[in-house]
Amino acid sequence: MKLSLKSIATVSALSAVAAVPMLFSASPASAQMSGSYIGAGIAAGVTEDAAGDTSFGANVQGRFDVPVAPISVRGAALISDSAALMPLVTYDIGIAPGANLYIGGGYSFVTDEGRSTPLGDRSAPVATVGVEAAIRRNIVLYGDAKVGFDAYRNSNDAAVSLQVGAAYRF
Repeated sequence: MKLSLKSIATVSALSAVAAVPMLFSASPASAQMSGSYIGAGIAAGVTEDAAGDTSFGANVQGRFDVPVAPISVRGAALISDSAALMPLVTYDIGIAPGANLYIGGGYSFVTDEGRSTPLGDRSAPVATVGVEAAIRRNIVLYGDAKVGFDAYRNSNDAAVSLQVGAAYRF
């Protein structure tokens, strides 16, 4: 299934409209998840490259909690034929005790441009939205979507990847 930039923009706009009430209803009393973590899981490219291929692989993600602000500094690696390494900054919103919604951006550095990753085959700016929840004292589950803008060498299309995983919180 080939997604165009227009369809991705439409889905993104609808998602943003759906999320606005949740953002404004989040109060400072919401228990934001605290702590830093490192985890691993799976990553699946949703969009196709110029050859019509999608990429499936692994992800390694980490979060460094900034205790005095509702932001986190994150790092992600999406790995398949090549790796996409991403430094990210996110705004974190407490949605339930021990759970966050996060939204942010950064840049994807592809280690071997032209070879497939779940987020395209060339370096590009990235936006991310996701959720994370502590299920035990030191165990966190996370899931997110990443969009790499102009992330294919032979196309101006955006790349979309979905990640899920488990992490150790420290």
